[in-house]
Amino acid sequence: MIPLLSHPAFAELHPMGDHPERQERIRALHEAFPDFVEARPATVEEVTAVHLPEYVDAVRRVSANGQPTLLDPDTICTATTYDTALLAAGAAIGAVELGGFALARPPGHHALPGRAMGFCIFDNVAIAARFAQRELGLARVGILDWDVHHGNGTQDIFWADESVFFASMHQWPFYPGSGGPGEGNETTLNVPLTAGAGDPEILEAMEHTVAPALEAFAPNVLLVSAGFDAAVGDPIGGLEVTEEGFAALTIRTKGIAERVAFVLEGGYNTRTLPGLVGSVLAAV
Repeated sequence: MIPLLSHPAFAELHPMGDHPERQERIRALHEAFPDFVEARPATVEEVTAVHLPEYVDAVRRVSANGQPTLLDPDTICTATTYDTALLAAGAAIGAVELGGFALARPPGHHALPGRAMGFCIFDNVAIAARFAQRELGLARVGILDWDVHHGNGTQDIFWADESVFFASMHQWPFYPGSGGPGEGNETTLNVPLTAGAGDPEILEAMEHTVAPALEAFAPNVLLVSAGFDAAVGDPIGGLEVTEEGFAALTIRTKGIAERVAFVLEGGYNTRTLPGLVGSVLAAV
């Protein structure tokens, strides 16, 4: 099995009450996969390779205040949010270093350069991509996002960057409203899927559209924003991808790049999440 990157703090810190993005997600994964490499927190310099320094400092100050505060209508900052978000970014960095899977929260792909959005504080995959380029010499980075929601933050960060190819398969129309038909450029590919789509639709998109585009880009590393809210039975999503579907998607990533790393995004059914993650680990 590929290395798992996580930390006990993900199951305890950044408390969210009844919010879908809560500690129980990682508790369920730690029970199923107790053997993981303990992630280190990302440094401020690693985070500000993607995010504005004043935004990072604002999250630090709001968190230090200790009072739960809404950073946007869906995103709560608590006394431990800043530290947990640094750990999540660090877990993503560890995943790209080791070719592993980061089991981390909060997720990241909605976070914009200067603000939080959609449960996300820092864009973990984007931070790992910049680390791969700067520290590992992996100049060309591919990002595959199969979360049920469009990864608008990742798209925004790399929209004008020809060294990073971003491809997203997601439900549309749906939150956050971006990633619709025809939205893209030479290194940005969006494949919107209608509500109710499942394995046949997403695997056809992967085989005939997404994988060929990524292969043509020829990345040195492929980072997967592995959201499992596209799964059948997720309380937030409207797609119906099965464990077998995620396994098939994972198998198709082989050969796109010599190094592949996975970073957890969404996935809010704590009963099914371990099996979904396990299907990817088994396919790798």
